[in-house]
Amino acid sequence: MIYFLSFIVVLGILIFVHEFGHFIVARKLGVGVTKFSFGFGPKLAGFRRGETEYLLSAVPLGGYVKLVGESEGEEVPPELLARSFQQKPVWVKMAIVAAGPIGNLVFAVLVFWIVFLGGIPSLTTRIGDVAPDTPAARAGLQKGDVVLRIDGVTVATWEDLAVRIRAGSPGKPLRITVKRDGSETTIPVAPEMREGRTVFGEKLSEPKIGIVAGPDVVYRETGPVTALLRAGQETGKLIYLTVMTVVKLVTRVLPSETLGGPILIAQIAGDQARQGISPFAYFLGLLSVNLGILNLLPIPILDGGHLLFFSVEGLMRKPISPQVRTLAHQVGLALILTLTALVFYNDIARLLSR
Repeated sequence: MIYFLSFIVVLGILIFVHEFGHFIVARKLGVGVTKFSFGFGPKLAGFRRGETEYLLSAVPLGGYVKLVGESEGEEVPPELLARSFQQKPVWVKMAIVAAGPIGNLVFAVLVFWIVFLGGIPSLTTRIGDVAPDTPAARAGLQKGDVVLRIDGVTVATWEDLAVRIRAGSPGKPLRITVKRDGSETTIPVAPEMREGRTVFGEKLSEPKIGIVAGPDVVYRETGPVTALLRAGQETGKLIYLTVMTVVKLVTRVLPSETLGGPILIAQIAGDQARQGISPFAYFLGLLSVNLGILNLLPIPILDGGHLLFFSVEGLMRKPISPQVRTLAHQVGLALILTLTALVFYNDIARLLSR
C-alpha cells in the first residue's frame, strides 16, 4: 500500500506543479483560463472565480489547465477573443508552454532547499571496505579506519577524500592519516591507475587506492543562503545528468533496458518513503527535474514539440499548416506509446527477474 500511495503523491504533486506553471504564466500574460483542475475525471467539488472554474477531480494524478482558444479552430466568444491563446504573439505562447517544465525545475530547487535546510548530507571518511590486492590492502589500511588527513590536508567528507586521491600521481605515495582504535597513524599509499566506469557505464581510468565508503552519513549544518546555493547546484547537476542520459540512450551508450516506468517509480518512491521524509523529498526533487527536462524534448505532443512549432512559426512569420502539425502529432504519439510500452516491459521484466 505504501508503494501505491507514494506513487500517487509523487505523480500528483509533480503534474500539479507542471500545470500550475502553465496556469500562472497564462494569467499573467493575459490569456484566459476557463478551468484549472487538481486531478482528472469526474468533478468532486469546485467553485468559480471570474472566468476560471477551480475543480477538485476524482483521480488525483496531477491536474490540467484549459485555456481560452487553446485549440485551433475552437470557437471563442467575441468578448474573449482578446484573451484567446491563438490570438497572442508567438513569444507569449512559448512562455506559457515553457512555464510547465520551468515550474518543475523551480520546484526542484525549492524542494532541495528545504531538504538542505535540515543539513547537507555527506558520507563520512570511514572506510567501509578494502578491496584485495590493491594499494590500500598492501599498505595496511583496514575496514573501519577513519581517514583524517591526506598529505596533511584535512578531509571532512568522502567527497573530499576522493578528490585528493584522484589528484594524486600514480606510483607517488600519499601520506594518509587514519584514526584506528582511538589513535592516529599515518600510512603511505601509492595510487594506481585502475579502470572504473562512469554513471553512464563508460570505461574510465583514474588513480585509485582500492577503498570503499562506509554507510555513515553526517549532516553539515548550513544557513538559508548556503542551502539555496547548494539546492541550485544540485538541480544543475541533475539537469546535466538527465540531459546526458538522454544523449547516451540515443547514441546507444546506455542500453534501453536501463529505462524504468511507473512500476519502478512506485518501488523507489515507496522505498524512499520508508527511509524518511528527507529521502522521499529528495526523490521528489529528482523526479521533478526529470519531468521538466523530458518535457522539453522536441517531440510533438510534448511541451518541447510545441516550442519547436512556435519557434518555426516565429521564423516563418506564419503558423505551421494544420496538416503538418497533425502528422507530427501522430508521429510524436507513436513515439510516446512505443516508449511507454518499453518502460512497462522493462518494469515487468525486473519484477519477474526478482
